[in-house]
Amino acid sequence: MTTYKIAVIAGDGIGREVVPPTIEVLEAAGKKFGIGFEFRPFDWSADHYFKHGRMMPADALDQLRPHDAILLGAVGHVDLPDNLTLNGLLLPIRRGFDQYANVRPAVLFEGVDSPLRNRAAGDIDMVVVRENTEGEYAQIGGFLYHKQPGEVAVQTSVFTRRGCERVIRHAFELARKRNKKKRVASITKSNAQGYSMVLWDRAFQAVAEEFPDIETESLLVDAAAMNFVRRPHTFDVVVASNLFGDILSDLSAIVAGSIGLAASANLDPERRYPSMFEPVHGTAPDILGKGIANPMAAMFSASMMLDHLGQAAAAGAVEGALAKALASGEAKSPDLGGKATTRQVTDRVLSAL
Repeated sequence: MTTYKIAVIAGDGIGREVVPPTIEVLEAAGKKFGIGFEFRPFDWSADHYFKHGRMMPADALDQLRPHDAILLGAVGHVDLPDNLTLNGLLLPIRRGFDQYANVRPAVLFEGVDSPLRNRAAGDIDMVVVRENTEGEYAQIGGFLYHKQPGEVAVQTSVFTRRGCERVIRHAFELARKRNKKKRVASITKSNAQGYSMVLWDRAFQAVAEEFPDIETESLLVDAAAMNFVRRPHTFDVVVASNLFGDILSDLSAIVAGSIGLAASANLDPERRYPSMFEPVHGTAPDILGKGIANPMAAMFSASMMLDHLGQAAAAGAVEGALAKALASGEAKSPDLGGKATTRQVTDRVLSAL
């Protein structure tokens, strides 16, 4: 039996509510496919910050490094600025482990209603690949006259040829692996950002030449947002910068039914470090403690983790069980227009698995 060491950071808010049922699903899949898991919990969170003045300890990456993967719930707290929680935990892990490809699929499943009219199951099946370690989120800059009336803030984006090319290449390789529409759309804004996005465009054109079997298009980010609504069925793999990918992936999740189904993988494609898998929905303080958080985004993320670990059959079984549960109509949590609780959704998925 192959056994994997999984670091578990449930984090904050509903992260603590969706991670335990996700572990249940992983363990059930493990029994079915002869896979073992050693789950090691880490209590890094806003509560950790309140006690210790930081989101995670100084040697956090050293503690995480021996693991095969990281399962993350959510990070954030209403009493802490988002930039503090994000830069105190999530971004240091992404950068420290060079998880440069953030992969976010969006699929309209049977039994799920899209807010877009006349969209049937399968009409939307796209993946947003987001550059994850530089770009607009490089955190280079500072304040002058801090917190004074004449305060000045400088925020600098960082785009490197290497950073652009490697995430774009990952998107093309994914399009080839998916073998669906075999199309990659690049999202840019080079009409207004005449340096960073022009570099991105040149990198995209150069990498595209390596993949003559893949169709391409390049869209300005505002046009892409319109087309995610107007013609979402035409997209296959979308590759974008850190900021553009962050925004558009949330839009893709909503047109596919709910942010409660939105999974993501923070990948080091070279497998030098553990990759991290997390739902996109955040901490959702408005539903915290009500027992109605949709655990499916975390479960879909776990399926992506299994696939990354080389367990394709188990990954497919988990995704299939989730799809079956959705199609049954018995696993509709409130975000999907139903009344199923977290426990009821979990039990339905386990039954399908």
